[in-house]
Amino acid sequence: MSFFQRLKDSISSKAEAVTSKFKEGLAKTRDVFIERVDDLFSRRKKIDEEFYEELEEILIGADVGVNTVLKLIEELRAEVRKRKIESPSELQPILSEKIIALLKGDEQTSLRMADSGLTVILFVGVNGVGKTTTIGKLAHLLKSEGKKVMMAAGDTFRAGAIEQLEEWGRRVGVDVIKQQAGSDPAAVMFDALQAAKSRGADVLLCDTAGRLQNKVNLMEELNKIFRVIRREVPEAPHEVLLVLDATTGQNALMQAKLFDEKSGLTGLVLTKLDGTAKGGIVVAIRQELKLPVKFVGLGEKMDDLQQFDSDQFVHALFNKWVAEADKQEQG
Repeated sequence: MSFFQRLKDSISSKAEAVTSKFKEGLAKTRDVFIERVDDLFSRRKKIDEEFYEELEEILIGADVGVNTVLKLIEELRAEVRKRKIESPSELQPILSEKIIALLKGDEQTSLRMADSGLTVILFVGVNGVGKTTTIGKLAHLLKSEGKKVMMAAGDTFRAGAIEQLEEWGRRVGVDVIKQQAGSDPAAVMFDALQAAKSRGADVLLCDTAGRLQNKVNLMEELNKIFRVIRREVPEAPHEVLLVLDATTGQNALMQAKLFDEKSGLTGLVLTKLDGTAKGGIVVAIRQELKLPVKFVGLGEKMDDLQQFDSDQFVHALFNKWVAEADKQEQG
């Protein structure tokens, strides 16, 4: 069975609605990236140095990241030599397969939940990346799975952050624990943990201030939040998720590296993937940081936050090739 057929089969067992969301959310990346790759593969009749150079340029342009691209091109060269491939079209499934392998890794993309009692999920990230919106959408997702969810308004610095989270609480039907603007975020977390335990919540989603990595006091405050959480729920936080704006490309990768040094991240959420043609940043981040991408934001609607799925991602990018391979097999 061909690679594209296997990919199609792996998607067919998944919810049609999710497949559609990935396809729609990655439309910009697909239009730019795949069109350019397609053009290259049809224009070039042989695989030579110029072919590799142009492919390298396209991949870097899609923000796959220089280190990752060099590794990918090296692997493609090895496959071409080994299989004695001469035509670029034969490389289509190999390129797709390699990208899936780069995305997969060993880590779980599902959320780590407490074996019993309260699960605490802490969100970090700079202002403007869509952190509060992500928390609201995740609350909606978990609630739809039948979990009792609460939210903690730990971003007490940004004007309007508490109100924004409260608005999400109203929309989703979830309690938000807050204090006044400017109050101590660690104190908010303490209140929220107490309330979540006493009300029998399954999950507490915690917002934090959009820390700029060079502000030492803000990082210290994050440590203080950690200490409060640990004291109340010893094995928590179960997840520390960094929210990144995919439209910022390589800048998102730099933020991720700095945050990872400071706060022991367990996973990433990439927002606004639908708004960028540089969806390759998912591959770069996944490779450079060895952290699982847990969720991706694929649109504005409440249910547009989706658990990351490398098969869905690659299928959404390369579905034109999948359809062509399907035609040939049925031909």
